[in-house]
Amino acid sequence: MSGYLNPSSEKFMRSLRSSIYIDKSELISQMNEVIGTEQCYICVSRPRRFGKTMAINMLSTYYGCEEDTSYIFEDLKISKDTSFAEHLNKYNVIAINMQEFLSSANNVEDMISMLKQYITEDITEKYPMAKYRDKNNFVQVMKAAYAYTKHSFIILIDEWDCIFREYRYDTQLQEKYLDFLRLWLKDQAYVGLAYMTGILPIKKYGTHSALNMFDEYSMANPKKLASYYGFTGEEVTELCREYQMNFMETKAWYDGYIFDLSSDMEKQPAEDVDSNYLSVYSPKSVVEAMRHKKYDNYWNQTETYEALKVYIQMNYDGLKEAVVKMLAGGSIKINTGTFSNDMTTFIGKDDVLTLLVHLGYLTYDSRTKTVSIPNKEVGEEYVNSIQAIGWDEVICSVKESQNLLQSLWNIDAEAVAAGIDRVHQEVSILQYNDENALSYTISLAFYCAKNYYTVIRELPTGRGFADICLIPRKLHADKPAVIIELKWDKSAKGAISQIKEKKYVGALEEYGGNLILAGINYDKTTKTHTCQIEKVFYDDKQIIL
Repeated sequence: MSGYLNPSSEKFMRSLRSSIYIDKSELISQMNEVIGTEQCYICVSRPRRFGKTMAINMLSTYYGCEEDTSYIFEDLKISKDTSFAEHLNKYNVIAINMQEFLSSANNVEDMISMLKQYITEDITEKYPMAKYRDKNNFVQVMKAAYAYTKHSFIILIDEWDCIFREYRYDTQLQEKYLDFLRLWLKDQAYVGLAYMTGILPIKKYGTHSALNMFDEYSMANPKKLASYYGFTGEEVTELCREYQMNFMETKAWYDGYIFDLSSDMEKQPAEDVDSNYLSVYSPKSVVEAMRHKKYDNYWNQTETYEALKVYIQMNYDGLKEAVVKMLAGGSIKINTGTFSNDMTTFIGKDDVLTLLVHLGYLTYDSRTKTVSIPNKEVGEEYVNSIQAIGWDEVICSVKESQNLLQSLWNIDAEAVAAGIDRVHQEVSILQYNDENALSYTISLAFYCAKNYYTVIRELPTGRGFADICLIPRKLHADKPAVIIELKWDKSAKGAISQIKEKKYVGALEEYGGNLILAGINYDKTTKTHTCQIEKVFYDDKQIIL
């Protein structure tokens, strides 16, 4: 078997032999639906280490016509699909990694020339009896092989966007590359399926794209392919059970990518996400956490924080404020429609934030059109980046948050109020004008609470919504649950009274005896905070306030 034409199944077999393998083979059925149709052009963009290459290897193993691979799939989900036998080993597969070619070439022109030469050699060596009108014409070689074999080509391209990352400022080379892909793939009868993966969606030029025949499945709009890249809550629940790891801790570290859930997909556990949406975990991180029995930054180890640092310090109005608010647990409304799908063309902060969605540093919620930091692992990447670019006031607040949380546990209201005052004074970018703005300061002040708690804003209770609730995760069950009620130019005492009168405590009654109530008020006249803290007591199965 040649290197690029119908490669062997060995790469996919390595995935199957791994200690942790999650069966994503039903992706094949989605591809079988579009083979030989107008919809046979698929571009999937996901962050690094989200399973893109594994999917390429799986598709190559399934479709390639030189090897009987039925035994490889017999225990996988796809074997039960009605289309399984129809398309198994029925096509010529060309599988390439563009980064491999680019790294071996001096420039993009050489890369394209090398790619055409190598694939032409593979095809003509495999099918020497085909009628080749012009072996120097790459498209004609493909046509001749198709006419001779009657097998359509499944063309699989990994790292399709590497040119736009390594030659990010050279638009002429980018256009030349896109023109090559268009000539090779568009409206060619030999294409049964063209499947590309990368980090970025397809580059836009002006009002149209050179590859406008592709259906795109991105981090901002994954559509029906959402569950095939990354791990779902159900898959992670099973892994946690098998490896005896805590699900809620795993969720806090690695979950948070919220995708639209199509009706034909399996629903997630109710506690994981709204039933109409899919919550996806970073797969690399989950695998390493299970293998090593330790929660740590694994996805981030595959690349330094330099990439994130470059973008969050760009001088766009409102960008720094947006980053600080997201670090405090907030969400920022954005317009993803102006993004040009590259790493240089930005007209405002929304384009920068949209790029960070595609890179995996933010998650996009299509319900609210907002972005946020997805999980603890990625949040630590922001802290590293912010420290490196000199946002000292923000880093100081983050570092002091552990002491502030300890003051809360110690029922030291004066220390809590003083600590929040310091955050408000130091992080001047968080302008105050209402309780919502106050909540960002409080959340930033208690940033390290994420180490122990699931932080919930606006928790539904018996007679309203508690502003902020800190619910200890199982591994930190020794920590008290906390209900925080915020007031704007009123009184901390009144905040505590509201918690009691509206029976917010009932939502956390299981933490009786280990539950703290905190009322925090901001006085507009003195520009200071006041705080009142009470501990809930538990006697004879009754909560005593």
